[in-house]
Amino acid sequence: MNLLAYILKHTQLPEKGIKNTVELLNEDCTIPFIARYRKEKTGNLDEVQIGQIVEFKTQFENLEKRKETILKAIEEQDSLTEDLKNKIAQTEDLTSLEDLYLPFKKKRKTKAETARKNGLEPLAKIIMAQNHRDIESAAHQYSNSEVPDTDAALEGARHIIAEWLNERISIRNLIRSQLERSAMLTTKVVSTKKDEEAAQKFRDYFDWSESLNRCPSHRLLAILRAENEGFIRVKLELDTDFILSKIEQRTIKSNNSCTPQIQMAIEDAYKRLLFPSLSNELLKKAKEEADDDAIKVFAKNLQQLLLGSPVGEKRILAIDPGFRTGCKVVCLSATGDLEHNETIFPHAPQNDTKGALKKLSTLADAYKIEAIAIGNGTASRETERLVKRVHFKNPVEVYVVSEAGASIYSASKIAREEFPNYDVTVRGAVSIGRRLADPLAELVKIDPKSIGVGQYQHDVDQNKLQTSLDRTVESCVNSVGVNINTASVPLLSYVSGIGPKLAENIVAHRNENGPFSKRSDIKKVARLGEKAFEQGAAFLRIKNAKNPLDDSAVHPESYGIVEQMAKDKKMPLSEIIGNKEILKSIQLKHYCTDEIDLPTLQDIIKELEKPGLDLREKAKVFTFDQNIKTIDDLREGQLLPGIVNNITNFGCFVDIGIKESGLIHVSNLADAFVKDVNEHVHLHQQIIVKVLQVDIPRKRIQLKLHKGDL
Repeated sequence: MNLLAYILKHTQLPEKGIKNTVELLNEDCTIPFIARYRKEKTGNLDEVQIGQIVEFKTQFENLEKRKETILKAIEEQDSLTEDLKNKIAQTEDLTSLEDLYLPFKKKRKTKAETARKNGLEPLAKIIMAQNHRDIESAAHQYSNSEVPDTDAALEGARHIIAEWLNERISIRNLIRSQLERSAMLTTKVVSTKKDEEAAQKFRDYFDWSESLNRCPSHRLLAILRAENEGFIRVKLELDTDFILSKIEQRTIKSNNSCTPQIQMAIEDAYKRLLFPSLSNELLKKAKEEADDDAIKVFAKNLQQLLLGSPVGEKRILAIDPGFRTGCKVVCLSATGDLEHNETIFPHAPQNDTKGALKKLSTLADAYKIEAIAIGNGTASRETERLVKRVHFKNPVEVYVVSEAGASIYSASKIAREEFPNYDVTVRGAVSIGRRLADPLAELVKIDPKSIGVGQYQHDVDQNKLQTSLDRTVESCVNSVGVNINTASVPLLSYVSGIGPKLAENIVAHRNENGPFSKRSDIKKVARLGEKAFEQGAAFLRIKNAKNPLDDSAVHPESYGIVEQMAKDKKMPLSEIIGNKEILKSIQLKHYCTDEIDLPTLQDIIKELEKPGLDLREKAKVFTFDQNIKTIDDLREGQLLPGIVNNITNFGCFVDIGIKESGLIHVSNLADAFVKDVNEHVHLHQQIIVKVLQVDIPRKRIQLKLHKGDL
């Protein structure tokens, strides 16, 4: 099977689209570039479909590499037959491939290997032939210094038979099938640890049993975490007698003195070799599937967070709240530059409320503040109430902003380079303010795993997680576009075709030569060649450029077509941009070429209607219920405003303005069955919830999504 056939089988995407996409990927084109600017070649495949092609292309290449390794290893043993070579070549998955390799795999010292060295393989063959009437007398002939008696000879022969059975693909597949259908996942608490405080969050799994194929991914990951932390023991269980009878039916062909020996070998093979190996294989497969589910949820959450609503270029006063150490206050320009910082102490123990109110009013006036960002950590609610008491001369909008990951940023190399003369508290407050202005531009500076919008992110495959999150960030950055004259190195590094090194070169060029005035100037950046320009230029925007197309998603390779459209309409280019009536009257079929057809031309018209439009919604002001300050203030039946702050497969968590987030279980999201939580809520969505249950000792709050108003 070749690469194209392999991807076709796994995706059901059009053959031509797959073939051309693979060619583009082999030419080092990025997913965002292919999806946006090569629609004619791919047949209009989107980023998700192109991502599938990338995934199965990688799988196929890994499979082919493993085949090469296995073929070489078997060849070195002089055991490679033409039949085996063909079987390996035709194998389409790693599990079947490893089964073929199993008999040839170098093994550590085994019972079967010892028996072979003691000359017992001929006896094992006699037993498996199943036509000897007195196997004990036959076994007696194999006694020697290492095999003292008949029993030892028969035992050694059974070890060899057990290994043969273990290597028989039909038997392995039989057990796999039964495990996938009927395996029970069971847990038992480690008695010496069940009373530990850290174990209590796992107490639901101290004595647990359920069918593995019905265990949802989030529960499996929770159980495996409990096992890794040493609080429980986990195993799979299967109906042993049923499996043994099935293996016997496939193995035993007569009823004589050999039969009991084969039965014992079957039981030994199953309990010592087959079941431990294949149950671990299934548990590993279930863990991988659970990882994939968790990573998908994390990626969706991250996408929603990165595409969160910006307030845009406004002058912002940001506050990182605190009690004893005070509230760090910074004033930022409309472009996010730090203009002022100081600390106020409105809360206990200093309680300088009067001084804090006066200071905030003075700063807002002095720096012409348009919006205030308050971090949602310790003392957030108290600080929000304080700010709303300030008498501002001009209208000021107040927002509470997620602090998740701000401490990671403030201590990072990026933050030290941005603000070498300020401590972590100032950097943290700046990050909070910039998140309000543009969440995407600020959050790309933080490792996505530190943002805290997933579950079990430390338990899943870290390489898979990193790949998925990097792809998500890349997709978000390129879907919004980047102002090349203000973007940071981390933001630029996610632009299609750019990467960290070229991002540094762009900023260095900008610092040395001033802002870029047109897109073609990007080619002057050190080491930024034609390929990088092709991949990245359309995602890099230049505000107030002489050519208005430089601040749009129109690719430079299509400028000629747009200019021809304007010429045909006998109008300057600047006058057709934004003119919906004129744009709708353009006959696109007149501009089709071998390279550019209707899909790209339709995208161009859409972009010309609203060039540079930010696809993100604008931020909205939000206020928590001022009467709810702690979990003790909650009562069943209350309706409260809240903000979705995390989404999982089993529901979503909601910030209702206190330390503990409440959970809306999937069963409480809608009256009908909920297949995908994201179809009902999205991250940072402002919603109304109803309090269903409050468990104060366990700090748990059960909520229901309320469809109406407060």
